[in-house]
Amino acid sequence: MVLLAAMLIATCVVVGPSPAQAHGVTMFPGSRTFLCWQDGLRENGQIIPYNPACAAAVAQSGTTPLYNWFAVLRSDGGGRTTGFIPDGQICSGGTGGPYDFTPYNAVRNDWPLTHLTAGRTIQVRHSNWAAHPGSFVVYITKNGWNPNAPLRWADLESIGSVANPPQSGGPGELNYYYWNLQLPSGKTGRHIIFIHWIRSDSQENFYSCSDVVFDGGNGEVTGVGPGGSTPSPSVTPTSTPTSTPTSTPTSTPTATPTGAGCTATWRTVPTTGWPGHFQAEVTVRNTGAAAINGWTVRWTYTGGQGFEGAPWNGVLVGQPPEVAVRNASYNGQLAPNASTTFGFNATGTAPSTPPALTCSSP
Repeated sequence: MVLLAAMLIATCVVVGPSPAQAHGVTMFPGSRTFLCWQDGLRENGQIIPYNPACAAAVAQSGTTPLYNWFAVLRSDGGGRTTGFIPDGQICSGGTGGPYDFTPYNAVRNDWPLTHLTAGRTIQVRHSNWAAHPGSFVVYITKNGWNPNAPLRWADLESIGSVANPPQSGGPGELNYYYWNLQLPSGKTGRHIIFIHWIRSDSQENFYSCSDVVFDGGNGEVTGVGPGGSTPSPSVTPTSTPTSTPTSTPTSTPTATPTGAGCTATWRTVPTTGWPGHFQAEVTVRNTGAAAINGWTVRWTYTGGQGFEGAPWNGVLVGQPPEVAVRNASYNGQLAPNASTTFGFNATGTAPSTPPALTCSSP
């Protein structure tokens, strides 16, 4: 009988309720956990952040939260906000979730940053790592909020909501829900966009804080990765910009066609676990004897490839298959032999032979 009881207990342990599975946070504008995961994930699978805010968060709670960047949740959320999640803990969803995301509440000016333009319409992308029916409520910090103090509910105002938006693909990969959102006019400087995902089939809720700056940007990301262009003067990040979905670029540059005054070099970035997608970086170099003020890189896709969101450190001005990317507002001026890099996530299969690039400057 004792043995039978032990077997029954073991069976209950095996078939009993399992912890909550991964779900999702905002991928564009990138949430703190998503961009810190991108920042730190290396080719060998380790997470070693470059960004100092991300590094401080890892030093406090380890890398487990970042391996679960999509799991900022409360199983007992039930749509509640004020009075449920305390002020100062909004970005972590309080302290009752499955992982310790409390370091991501830290008041710092060096979190990864997405550059936006007030009044424009953007496409919000929210991970659907596990898909659920429900609604998304979008908040933004009010004009005059204090970025040097803990985030409070009173600092936020709602700017829109959507129920059951479409999905880019199935759960379990880097797919997402997406919808258009018009950003409020009159916003300048740094702000936080907070998105509250409320399931309609359970009490489980999800929380995302995305750091943004309204400086005329087009979705460029700064403060992620080991290298890239100089940020715009209105922003003071403490690490150099780039963006990486699953790994730090280590491949060898190839394909370096020339243009008048500048060259462009293509590099496909090695990634894992991202079928049907790839990432690439293009380095632009001034090969002339005088400084240039602006550049545009062009190429032609022949395999049906597309873009997964906006490039970082560049502006998409020509859609596939005839692609054109021009400089961002802050990296168009290049002294002789100076260089800058832009990158992008893409759909489809990476070209087996890098496309022929042309670079032109005014």
